[in-house]
Amino acid sequence: MWETFLIAVALMLILEGMLPFLSPSTWREAFRKLIEINDSQIRFIGLTSMLIGLMLLLIVS
Repeated sequence: MWETFLIAVALMLILEGMLPFLSPSTWREAFRKLIEINDSQIRFIGLTSMLIGLMLLLIVS
């Protein structure tokens, strides 16, 4: 189980590292815009991401 968890974390880090590596200015601008939105919008984005991930996990498994 730990091996699967570590593989998932490694893949997440690879995917999240792609944008700052390939286009640092776009990544910086995205964070600049993220700072301007309020907490409820950030929570909604997080919830939506988790639900999409859960649905993908259920589809794949």
